[in-house]
Amino acid sequence: MVFSSVQFLFFFLPLVLALYYLVPFKLKNTILLLFSLLFYAWGEPRYVVLMIVSILMNYGYGIWIDRTDKREKKRVAILTTAIVMNIGLLGFYKYANFLVEVVNSALHMNIHMKPVPLPIGISFYTFHALSYLIDVYRRKERAQRNLFRLSLYITFFPQLVAGPIIRYNAVAEQLGQRVFSSVQFAEGIQRFIFGLSKKILLANPLGSVADTVFATSTTDLSSGSAWLGLIAYTLQIYFDFSGYSDMAIGLAKMFGFEFSENFNYPYIAKSISEFWRRWHISLGSWFRDYVYIPLGGSRVARWKIYRNLFIVWSLTGFWHGASWTFVAWGTFYGILIALEKAGLEKMLTKIYPFNHVVVLLLVMVGWVFFRADDFGYATDFIFSLFSTRGNEIFDSQALALLSLNWLVFAIAILVAMPLYTKLRTLRFGESITRVQTVLALGFNFFLFAEVILYLINSTYNPFLYFRF
Repeated sequence: MVFSSVQFLFFFLPLVLALYYLVPFKLKNTILLLFSLLFYAWGEPRYVVLMIVSILMNYGYGIWIDRTDKREKKRVAILTTAIVMNIGLLGFYKYANFLVEVVNSALHMNIHMKPVPLPIGISFYTFHALSYLIDVYRRKERAQRNLFRLSLYITFFPQLVAGPIIRYNAVAEQLGQRVFSSVQFAEGIQRFIFGLSKKILLANPLGSVADTVFATSTTDLSSGSAWLGLIAYTLQIYFDFSGYSDMAIGLAKMFGFEFSENFNYPYIAKSISEFWRRWHISLGSWFRDYVYIPLGGSRVARWKIYRNLFIVWSLTGFWHGASWTFVAWGTFYGILIALEKAGLEKMLTKIYPFNHVVVLLLVMVGWVFFRADDFGYATDFIFSLFSTRGNEIFDSQALALLSLNWLVFAIAILVAMPLYTKLRTLRFGESITRVQTVLALGFNFFLFAEVILYLINSTYNPFLYFRF
């Protein structure tokens, strides 16, 4: 279903771009809105109605909050009701099955509930709506009276199904007026191709390695295989999600929008706090501004800071999925960041450059809980990393995976570092710059051709973050 949406995008995007640039500005938003709804309906036809209900509900709540400008208690009541309604919709579709399992387990009951399918992207467009309502309540933005513009903000197809989370105040002006240029369009194409290449040429083959290892029973797993699988997953999830973010930013540029960066080479971080300032930046800033700071942030008593961190990171883990392993993953980071605030971060700076290694190892251990289906497998897998269980450190499986995929690993590790960014910032003479431009153009054509060949010859194309 997900891949059919990607195919749909490839097939219809040139047509939409042509139509978009042919019509006058007043019709451009309409073209984008119709295509966004059609794009979502192609992958999730049953849930377009749910999305429309969410749009109409938040459109009404936004205007209601705006109109009760001088009655603070009523504004709080309206905002609270709106938040409950949005979280209620998200909670039902994302967490209903999980909550029934928890109740059955805790109370030894046998409640039966038909599985509720998860609408693609519901976490993202719900957070978009919430940021809009909260910003209207805080008087940072006026309520949007144009239903089409608000609808486009919530449904805009580049970031609809897997983010990044775009704040309303970041695009409010662009919804009504934006500048188009050939330079911006060309940058958008390059960014899209780069993101697509990260996803198809790196994340996919790495994901195949990770799936092979994580499908192996931990009793048969050598330490070498466990490490290869974990490294593969660590790189896969980065290239999968950052690749999609690059594609979203690139597509937005093609239509005249500017989105903020969502990743900034997180694996070079020197502390866990820095890692989360570089990873999924839009989600981290969302929880900071709408949860952590309203709870008091860091301007409260020491124990309340730790409480706030625990709440924020528990919610961050739970946001990613209805599973205790996600809650454990979020709590794991809450504990680490609390320890850093208590002095661990200063200690890490004293062991430079080994702090990079320590942080990366902690992040990788966290990814085990993120990837594993249950606690039992997660703990056994971590044990396999540091124990041979009587097996060879590098068994035949590990040697085969390494010999077949060493080049992908090597390229992925290099691309995960800011080498390309530093090369782009170098300034040479005019003649060399022209050569650089030609080489960059040729390289983009090469990447795109490789992507097309891969898609033709392979059926393995998972998007990890579509399930969030």
